[in-house]
Amino acid sequence: MQRKVKTISFKGQDIYVGIDVHLKSWVVTIMLEEVVHKTFSQDPDANKLFAYLQKYFPGGNYHSIYEAGFCGFSIHRELTRVGIHNIVVNPADIPTTDKERKQKEDRRDSRKLARSLRNKEVEGIYVPSQTLEELRGLVRYRKTLSRELGRHKNRIKSYLYYNGIKIPVELNSASKYWSRQFTSWLSRLELSTPQGTMVIKETLDTAEFLRHKLLFITRELRKLNKDSAYSKLLSLLQGIPGIGFITALTILTELVTITRFRSLDQLCSYFGLVPTTNSSGDKDKVGSITKRANSLLRVSIIEAAWIAIRYDPALSLKYVELRSRMEPQCAIIRIAKKLLNRIRFVIKNEQEYVCSVI
Repeated sequence: MQRKVKTISFKGQDIYVGIDVHLKSWVVTIMLEEVVHKTFSQDPDANKLFAYLQKYFPGGNYHSIYEAGFCGFSIHRELTRVGIHNIVVNPADIPTTDKERKQKEDRRDSRKLARSLRNKEVEGIYVPSQTLEELRGLVRYRKTLSRELGRHKNRIKSYLYYNGIKIPVELNSASKYWSRQFTSWLSRLELSTPQGTMVIKETLDTAEFLRHKLLFITRELRKLNKDSAYSKLLSLLQGIPGIGFITALTILTELVTITRFRSLDQLCSYFGLVPTTNSSGDKDKVGSITKRANSLLRVSIIEAAWIAIRYDPALSLKYVELRSRMEPQCAIIRIAKKLLNRIRFVIKNEQEYVCSVI
């Protein structure tokens, strides 16, 4: 007698997958609308996860979630490629109980992710294209080189002061900008022992190596001025007082597209220019600017604001007015917001900036 086989289908049903991502393994939790299926560990492979879902939940709509971290968006692209609708979330946005904070473990984190996705309590962060993400990586690497170069320069000067070596008066200005004359003096410097001299020379060699690398990468980035995909916006942004080439490129690569921010307030929040608040009952407290920010953009816009108040008459007047009632650090944040509003207008409308507009 032939046995009747019933085909199982989850067509039209949503399957929710929370993934706690690690380098050598994933801890996965699978949930349905009303049922928790299973929490298990597997190899970090999107194809294996998709095969498991097809085996036990054929025809379902697969949704997954993981926290932004060391793996960037590479896993997101792999999951999307195999047919799983994935979102990447900021770890700080995931609803967490006090117990989950104090008893943190991979399986609990995985279940928390799946639960948040099922309950629609989280919103995914913006995922840039791989091409733009790699360009962003080069811009960030340039920033890292610049930071390391500054540290090596400070190490050399600190070592000079530590050993009581005074920079010649005629080189005071040259030492500020690390001119060729100053570096030449450093290379000829002899301390009382070969070891002391070696510290200076080796640190100077490393600084020179970093300087050449920084120059090479900057030249490569400047080729984008001739690239039709970026040249127009780069040119428009550099027309705003305080915005140079590197700052303009940083803004474009970090923002990707201005249209994903519905308002200036959202844009300011992304830059980290909004204050912390604590309102309860009749009490309404406003604190310093939030720690949640794109740190690279916040540093860039504040540095640009300090320059802008020297060259933009409208911003100069506004800064003077603000300084009459607040500290410089607070006043420059307000100026940075106004500068950001100008940047938003220029990018959104692709129009040149005109000075003396409040």
